[in-house]
Amino acid sequence: MNWFYWSLLSALFAGATAILAKVGVAGVNSNLATAIRTAVILVFSSIVAYATAPPGALRSLTSRTWIFLVLSGLATGLSWLCYFRALQLGEASRVAPVDKLSVAFVILFAALFLGERLTVARGAGALLIMAGAIVLAME
Repeated sequence: MNWFYWSLLSALFAGATAILAKVGVAGVNSNLATAIRTAVILVFSSIVAYATAPPGALRSLTSRTWIFLVLSGLATGLSWLCYFRALQLGEASRVAPVDKLSVAFVILFAALFLGERLTVARGAGALLIMAGAIVLAME
């Protein structure tokens, strides 16, 4: 499978995650709910990594890789804490589209920090995503 199919599966599971998380945070501290979810992800992803990574892969990581993966992990943690709190306070059908504004941020950050081209199509797509999130959040 190429990147597109993996992306579709990611979107499918993210959609399911929003609904499952909304039910899961009812009556629970959102930070505790995030910690439980994160623990499950840690165990699950560790098993998958152990089963699929070549021997010695962990030792071959550079310090630059470690720094950026740790920073990515911190950003993910902050995102999840905010997302679970938003789910606890708002409707899943309104929270999830606002969360997907991350796509517009990725397009901007990729252009600024990775040198990816900001094309008319990407700009238009980002604007449409932003418009859709605003429409759904304001209804």
